[in-house]
Amino acid sequence: MYNILNGIRVVECASFIAAPSCALHLQQMGAQVIRIDPVGGGPDARRWPRGPVGNSLYWDGLNKGKLSVAINFSSEEGRELITQLVCAPGEGAGLFVTNFPADGFLSHERMARYRADLITARVMGWADGSPAVDYTVNAAIGVPYMTGPVTQDGEPVNHVLPAWDLLTGAYAAFALLAAERHRQATGLGQEIRVPLSDMAIASLGHIGQIAEVLTQGDRPRMGNTLFGAFGRDFITADRQRLMVVAITSRQWSGLLAALGLADVVGRIESARGVSFAKDEGLRFEYRDVLTPLVEAAVASRDAADLSSAFDANGVCWGAYRTLAQALSEEPRLVAENPIFSQVADANGATYPLPGAAATLVQSTRGVPGRAPRQGEHTDQVLAETLGFSSAQIGKLHDSGCVAGPLA
Repeated sequence: MYNILNGIRVVECASFIAAPSCALHLQQMGAQVIRIDPVGGGPDARRWPRGPVGNSLYWDGLNKGKLSVAINFSSEEGRELITQLVCAPGEGAGLFVTNFPADGFLSHERMARYRADLITARVMGWADGSPAVDYTVNAAIGVPYMTGPVTQDGEPVNHVLPAWDLLTGAYAAFALLAAERHRQATGLGQEIRVPLSDMAIASLGHIGQIAEVLTQGDRPRMGNTLFGAFGRDFITADRQRLMVVAITSRQWSGLLAALGLADVVGRIESARGVSFAKDEGLRFEYRDVLTPLVEAAVASRDAADLSSAFDANGVCWGAYRTLAQALSEEPRLVAENPIFSQVADANGATYPLPGAAATLVQSTRGVPGRAPRQGEHTDQVLAETLGFSSAQIGKLHDSGCVAGPLA
């Protein structure tokens, strides 16, 4: 983590991926994040994948370095306590991240009565308040009908990466900091709503796909072929599968040189009056001619031979691996990657944890904190943030309003 957001305090009431990842990004840049969990754990407390002792590796990964307070959400006393924590005084405080409904007890309007300059970043499903998760939003915007093999007969294909959750979390963190900067200048708080559906459809609009479908119709499935340029998976003589991409002119000329195809491709260009070097779109249009040439050249050589030739010629390529293979075979990803540190979790197991994905070259990178046990910091936060005495905290425990660490 870094310390550039030192002095910022964020309170999080959230579950699943998007909102917790928003607060995680802020924590890894130095903000203090107080996560409020329901007594007994929230809906994501035990989500798969799980560790050997049953802890949720999913939950642990998204909540590294945060402070966890366990509060009874269903009691009036518990809800009042949540409001006090969210609206606690402090120049860098009054920042709230949630995915709870906009009109519930955690509504911005209600809480802003206690702190007028409150900033709320609210992750939603649909902008009208309808529920949604990454996978239902992805289905709604048509991506599964663009995904999968060319021969797939009308069946949608879901991808396994929750892309809209991850993008929404990152965007919500950006938007919250933008609002905090505005508050510094004006003293005004505000609510930021970031629906998954808006993040998804805006992203497709940003990369031209809305304009594309309105002018040309839905994009067909293309398997592993890269749309609009030259790129596809190819199999080597020793049955290794490589992804090869040539977007720039330099990548294209490097690929031809590595495979010894410059002359034959030059003759095709002369015969057809085109230049593949100058126009990546032509490489896509003529893929039926170019792909078999590359396919045959790759199939005649072993992966080790090709990797040397590709690297020497600046080819953009990558080998297909399982995640287990990637972790053991590609040290740049984890073993030699400075964003990772070996950290023991709350159960004593040690494994590499990622810190901030960005490297701030002129700043010192710290070791990421482990995930807390849910409710681990209840007493600490109530004492330090709200100034409660041990007697007050004890009464809250006795009444069931708060709880300590969840086993």
